[in-house]
Amino acid sequence: MAWNLDGDRPIYIQLVEILQSKIIAGEYKPGERLPSVRDFAAEAGVNPNTMQRAFANLEQMGLIVTMRTNGRTVADNPGIISRKEKELADVCIEQFFTKMKEIGYEKKEALALAGAKVDGGDENE
Repeated sequence: MAWNLDGDRPIYIQLVEILQSKIIAGEYKPGERLPSVRDFAAEAGVNPNTMQRAFANLEQMGLIVTMRTNGRTVADNPGIISRKEKELADVCIEQFFTKMKEIGYEKKEALALAGAKVDGGDENE
């Protein structure tokens, strides 16, 4: 897994975002046991305390569950994962419209341009 972390934002927030996306995308399935904090931290090249903080945030979100004797697993609750997926999609859509407005497009124009890309395909895909 590529851990593209930058120094502009807190590392633990970036870790939460990466892991949240992986859970939503199904890379970590509901009920699946996750690697340990130390293993994830070593893989990401971060301090275990930073990874622990990210895990605590994911647990607060309801995306992971701590099993006392069995480590952490992805929450086996499709409703929570679906709700988080929609929240993340809403954020991406809002960011899209914000960026498009910054370069001079109104919402209707941005949607038309995006629709044309979808309908016409993209040569780079």
